[in-house]
Amino acid sequence: MQKNKVRKAVIPVAGFGTRLFPATKVVKKELFPIIDRDGRAKPVILAIIEEAISAGITEVGIVVQPDDKEIFENLLKNPPKKELLNKLSPQNQEYSQYLEHLGSKITILLQEEQLGYGHAVFCAKDWVQDEPFLLMLGDHIYTSDIDKSCASQVLNVYEQVNQSVVSLTTTPAENLHISGCVTGVWQELNSILEVTQLYEKPTIEFAQQYLRVQGMVENEFLCIFGLYLLTPKIFDFLAEHINQNFRERGEFQLTSCLDRLRQEEGMTGYVVKGKCFDTGLPDAYRQTMIDFRNC
Repeated sequence: MQKNKVRKAVIPVAGFGTRLFPATKVVKKELFPIIDRDGRAKPVILAIIEEAISAGITEVGIVVQPDDKEIFENLLKNPPKKELLNKLSPQNQEYSQYLEHLGSKITILLQEEQLGYGHAVFCAKDWVQDEPFLLMLGDHIYTSDIDKSCASQVLNVYEQVNQSVVSLTTTPAENLHISGCVTGVWQELNSILEVTQLYEKPTIEFAQQYLRVQGMVENEFLCIFGLYLLTPKIFDFLAEHINQNFRERGEFQLTSCLDRLRQEEGMTGYVVKGKCFDTGLPDAYRQTMIDFRNC
């Protein structure tokens, strides 16, 4: 498999945000505000896009519901009306120009029907074409513990291993019910793993029997951090599931296709040196508002 430079990132944001209802009835969860380290209030999606750009990504595809296209275009493509722009401070006027520059890197992609996360990823197929790409969750933001951003770390591992990479973090057993989990064999202790199985939201009993990783303490497991570097082969498996109407929990899922990608091409897990903040649950979002600025 020839290694290609990673230029594109995909961010699916077409979900309904049911876990944050009724706030998400009026505001998309990806547009919920956070406060960054500079004290600036910004929507979650902007922090995710900036994470991608920090890794050298030059094009970002955002998968949205058709009814939400205008919302994201207003944020990322359209400047404020002149009378509103004039009311902004010079610093915010400059930031408005920055948003337009960022918007020039953004392509809005449509998911006409909300048929699951795997289906949302598949909607980016024609835009991604035959390139590896960075896949990012639409409700996770990150801070790195080292001088390279979390996304940069994942891309660097891809350049080393030349196969799909899933980012990982250590997770206690009580949180497995909301996480994708992996097991495998360490290639570099506590850092790089040859992935031998992926499983979505396992029970504790299943994880203890099948998803243990050598050297990890009891009741701690490796779960998805929220960043994936995937080869375009993933679209073949997603297409097969969609064409055969193979659904899990009523929707087209990504994890089972990731496991098929692993079997076909191999897959590396990487334990990210950083923190992940989940903004898709009420208590997690509240904690993100408290902690993110100070990380």
